[in-house]
Order: sequence, then structure tokens, then C-alpha cells
Amino acid sequence: MSAIASRITADADAVDHAVVARRARTRGWWYVAEHRIRSMRSYVASWFGLSIGEPFLFVMGLGLGLALLVDANQGAQGVDGVPYLVFIAPALMMASAMQTSANENTWGVFGGFKWFPMFFAMNGTPISAAQIVLGYQLATLVRVALPLVTFTAMILLLGLGDAAGALLLLPIGLLLAASMGFAVMAWVATQTRDRGQLSFIERFVVLPLTLFSGTYFPLETLPWFLHWIGWISPLWHAAELGRAALYGAPLTPLMALVHVGFLILLAVVACALSIRIFRKRLDR
Repeated sequence: MSAIASRITADADAVDHAVVARRARTRGWWYVAEHRIRSMRSYVASWFGLSIGEPFLFVMGLGLGLALLVDANQGAQGVDGVPYLVFIAPALMMASAMQTSANENTWGVFGGFKWFPMFFAMNGTPISAAQIVLGYQLATLVRVALPLVTFTAMILLLGLGDAAGALLLLPIGLLLAASMGFAVMAWVATQTRDRGQLSFIERFVVLPLTLFSGTYFPLETLPWFLHWIGWISPLWHAAELGRAALYGAPLTPLMALVHVGFLILLAVVACALSIRIFRKRLDR
């Protein structure tokens, strides 16, 4: 009788393991995202502080400082036909999304391989490399969503541009965060040692793109030989979409398609590349 009971228990355990494995194969991306989101609790205070404080300081600081100076010199014409704060608000929002996504995909991805090799542990389960990549990026979008919501609330509170257009900034910002996140992830996943090169992302990618993507002034005001930086910058494409949505900046349907297509193409290509690199590194 005890042998039969043992057999029944063993069969039940086998069924449970099979169910768990099947769920991991279909929901692995969600398990990875949930794990990453839960791990953010260790710095939730700074997360909320930066996500709420940074948009407030940027908008109010520039609005009460640089914007007053620019508007005083530009007169009623403003920049791009609107007050300077309205002009830079969507670009600042997109720059914040890009920076947050880049940071999450720099130290977090490297740490997942090197400092706390959670990716290798996940790979030891039925969770695939593709699910790890997608789940991690989903968690990054959750991290990016809070500052985007704060920026949107500030824009609505100050009455900058069209209210309905302000809400469109949210999906634009998330699309930018995904394209930038996958691109940074693909490069960081190839790094096996930290020799200081990880800080290059902030210093030589994020900062230059912020300065040369028409964030603080129209791209056309730069010398013609620097325009190409904006053309290949995901921030410029997102900022142009944001300005068109917020205050109706001139944008032809063809250029709107180019902007959206560039961001989607970058996200898809970088995602596929990230999956390939993850799979190769995890299966060694």
C-alpha cells in the first residue's frame, strides 16, 4: 500500500513539474519581468524620488529660467512658433525616457551576467533567452513609465499645448525607451569585463544625443554637417513626433511614418540582435 502511495505521490509531482515547465515556456517573459520589478524594491525610494523630482526640476527650472530669457529675446514668435517651454517640454520628456532606459540596460544587464548572474540561473529553467530579453525590457518600460507619467502631469498642469496630444507622448516615450533599451542591451551583453567602458553609454551616447538631437533648439540651427547626428538619433525622431502631438508642429504624413518606422525598426533589429547575443552567451 505504501508503494502505491509513493507511486501516486511521484506521479503527482511529475505532473506538477510538467505544469510548471509548460507555464515557464509560455509565461517566462512575465516571470522575468516580475522578478526584475520586484528587485526594484531595493531602490524604490530613489526610483520614485528621481521619477517625480527630475521632471519637476527640469520643467520648472527651464521654464522659470532659460525659457524666460529665450522668450524675451524671441518675442511673440517664440521657438517654432510657440513659447520655449512648450517647445522643449516633449523633448525633455523623451530625453528622460532615453536616459532611464539606457541606465537600466547598462548596469542591470551587465550585472545579470557578471555581478549577480541571474540570467544564467534563468537559463537553467525552461525560460528561453528570448523570454529573458523581452521580460527584462518589459520591466524597463515599467521603470520608464513613472517619469513619463510625471512629465505628462506637469505638461497638463501647466497647460502646455494640447491635452489630448500630451497623452500621446506616453506611447511615443515608451517606444523610444524600447528602441534605445534594446540597442544598449545588445552592446552591453557582449561585454564580459568592466574596465570602465560601461560609463561610455552615458558620456558618449546619451549625452551627445541629448545635445545634438534638437532637444534644446531646432536641429536646423546646427551646422549642416552635424544634422546627420539627429537623423540617426532615436531621440530626435521621438521628439519630432512629440512636438507634433503636443502643439501641432509641422509634420507631413511621410515624415511621421519615417519617425515611427525608424523607432520600430531599431527596436526590432536590436531586439533580435539581443536575443542572438543572449542565446550565444548563455549556452556556452
